[in-house]
Amino acid sequence: MGDAWLSPVSVTATSNQLGCGCYSVKKNSYVWSLSHSLDFALTMKPKRRRLLYASLKMESFSLGATRLCFGKVSSASDRSFNGETTGLVSDFGLKKRGKHLCDLVVENRLEEKPEADRNRNRIHFLEERNEEMLSRRLLKLSRLNKARSALELFESMRISGLQPNAHACNSFLSCLLRNGNLQKVFIVFEFMRSKENVTGHTYSLLLKAVAEVKGCDSALRMFRELEKDPKHKSNFDVILYNTVISLCGRINNFGEAERIWRVMKGDGQIGTEVTYSLLVSIFVRCGRSELALDAYDEMINNRVSPREDAMYAMMNACTKEEKWALALKIFQSMLKKGMKPNLVACNTLINSLGKAGKVGLVLKVYSVAKSLGHKPDEYTWNALLTALYKAERHEDVLQLFDMVRSEKLCSLNEYLYNTAMMSCQKLGSWEKAVKLLYEMEVSGLTASTSSYNLVISSCEKSRNSKVALQVYEHMAQRGCKPDTFTYLSLVRSCIWGSLWDEVKDILKKVEPDVSLYNAAIHGMCLRREFKFAKELYVEMREMGLEPDVFIVLGSYLKHKLVSDIVVCGGVTTETKG
Repeated sequence: MGDAWLSPVSVTATSNQLGCGCYSVKKNSYVWSLSHSLDFALTMKPKRRRLLYASLKMESFSLGATRLCFGKVSSASDRSFNGETTGLVSDFGLKKRGKHLCDLVVENRLEEKPEADRNRNRIHFLEERNEEMLSRRLLKLSRLNKARSALELFESMRISGLQPNAHACNSFLSCLLRNGNLQKVFIVFEFMRSKENVTGHTYSLLLKAVAEVKGCDSALRMFRELEKDPKHKSNFDVILYNTVISLCGRINNFGEAERIWRVMKGDGQIGTEVTYSLLVSIFVRCGRSELALDAYDEMINNRVSPREDAMYAMMNACTKEEKWALALKIFQSMLKKGMKPNLVACNTLINSLGKAGKVGLVLKVYSVAKSLGHKPDEYTWNALLTALYKAERHEDVLQLFDMVRSEKLCSLNEYLYNTAMMSCQKLGSWEKAVKLLYEMEVSGLTASTSSYNLVISSCEKSRNSKVALQVYEHMAQRGCKPDTFTYLSLVRSCIWGSLWDEVKDILKKVEPDVSLYNAAIHGMCLRREFKFAKELYVEMREMGLEPDVFIVLGSYLKHKLVSDIVVCGGVTTETKG
């Protein structure tokens, strides 16, 4: 079976050499037979001494050979600790294609340590037999991140038949995780499970190890398997649920996070600050603001104080859901708690209030941001401009934009220019809009289709069709592709300028679009150009476009046409009126 040698100097042995307590035994198998004779060469005082977990008796001997008899056979937990994990594989369904759980480490290119490194772990004879005292030692070593010493102590206790308490084992698992010893994590968990010494924190650490080895999806599948067994589920606690929700957040699986949240409530578990912070952050990041609001409401109802990160996430959710009152309340709560909201939070609140047209509150929040020492950036100024625009204070928008530009308070971007040009559109100030577009291009910014549309729309409102056509031609020269809104504004502008030929040219250049024809027919009827309107209507029907009957017939009836168009069964006929 194997050779055994008793060292006269050391009373320790490597874990791969010994399975019996204190003397070095070189083994070639996992199970020893009873009464296996071993030869020893040693120098010790003649003394009767009984070895731990062995019926070894040492009578008076000298340097000569002494016959020793061992009566220990390795248990299931010993075989498990040496790599023969059986219960964990079968119970959790983690054995795939005949491979054990520990083989997952090899499959994921997590190679084992060299033989020389593994042999450094020694088994010690433990004179201390108090399990609580030894558990405290294991806990201290694990907290100090002394993985090797903690591993030697754990193996010595296991072989000595001593069992560390759950707290010490969990701390030891955390230490192994920090040091990347994932194989030992699975083996230690199997030992704990065989001793029925697991807690919710233990499962949490196991899932973290599975996530490191096989990914978060595998860890979530393992959790679902654990849920099916009432024996395992009885050990679930809020720490485990937090871990699983965190794994969902890593892969942005908000659906599974929501399911676990509902299951958690069904089990009577009350979430903590960590629970709700994770839920709110995941839901906001995945664009499910309504779920974030539900989680926040539950947190407040359970009288759980929200963390700072949850408050920031909730302010984003409130902006998307237009809950400016709740966003303001959260901001005020942060100030009362002595927190210092960052500039992003201030900008978010200003934007939310601005969209609601609450200019007074916007200016107050801006003053608070300044008092907190924040320097307004382009997002701050854009939020202020948007607030003034929503309040229909267009003159103030242009005045504030000129101040920001002249005093160089921030780096101007496309959004700031577009907000100013939106006010120009409302005021019909085409000269100001054209000037801002020119400045925008000279500064090196790329004018988008939206920017050109705003200028063309300003020309339309001021009935300056020729300038609108010039802007359109300039837009094409710059390589900016017009969209439907560009052509709609351009067609309406040309109609008001009585540029009928230009209207026809525009309709010929673009793909047949029912909205363009409807707008052209409606505009021509308003200008009492019924002949052109009827021609466009016939052309529209020939191309297979379905007109908006309410727009077309309404325009004809409103202006009492001498000849109108009657549509019967899809056939167009002229009747004299």
